[in-house]
Amino acid sequence: MAAMTKAKYKNLIQKQLSALGIEGKNYDSVIDSLALILVQRDETRKEFEENGGKSVIEYTNKGGSTNMTKNPILVIWDELNKTALAYWRELGLTPSSYKKLTGDGVKKDTRQKGLAAALAEIES
Repeated sequence: MAAMTKAKYKNLIQKQLSALGIEGKNYDSVIDSLALILVQRDETRKEFEENGGKSVIEYTNKGGSTNMTKNPILVIWDELNKTALAYWRELGLTPSSYKKLTGDGVKKDTRQKGLAAALAEIES
């Protein structure tokens, strides 16, 4: 899969906002920040995978003792995910934050599909 660029992320975020009926132009600086966070998150994930993808690594402290510790790259990746989630919430891009922002749940497509739609057409 091709890496997402900042511009591609910005475009995707704006499309998501537009699909929810939220005017994205009002949030340009927030969208820009979120796009940068997502690019950094992706780069960190790539670095994690290139370095073996181990969740726990050996660490030798000042005293010379070697212990197991969380992989710092994984910790950074997790922090970037949490930061991105905070931005998504701020923009109303999670179901609960959208409901808080608009007072309304995400609209569901209630149209019938397939056989049910064909039968409904015959009945009317």
